Amino acid sequence: MRLITGPAWMDVIVTENMFGDILTDEASVLAGSMGMLPSASLGDQGPGLPQQTTLGLYEPIHGSAPDIAGKGIANPIGTILSSAMLLRHSLKLEAEAAALEQAVDQTITAGARTVDIGGKLSTKQMADEIISRL
Repeated sequence: MRLITGPAWMDVIVTENMFGDILTDEASVLAGSMGMLPSASLGDQGPGLPQQTTLGLYEPIHGSAPDIAGKGIANPIGTILSSAMLLRHSLKLEAEAAALEQAVDQTITAGARTVDIGGKLSTKQMADEIISRL
């Protein structure tokens, strides 16, 4: 309940997978769509990796969304922002991560929208809008 009524008091929530899925689904209401939110499952460095390496699985909170696969209606923002998280946390490429985030922000600010957030753009059209701002 506090996640929905006062999300600003949280920065990070650590939970098991099932509860994380429930909380991210609920939190997607704040952003307007499950397609908007990135996620990461992060771990410590693995064997044989450099000291500063963070292992991670990066994906939008909706996962693969098989129910809408191939229809061109998925919002690519969650996937793109998950890529920004990968750049930042696992690859230590802060400038590149910030560039992706800025392109997404500029695209949304310019009014580009997929169907799930009240627009008419397809998955590819939205991705192209973001790419054009990189």
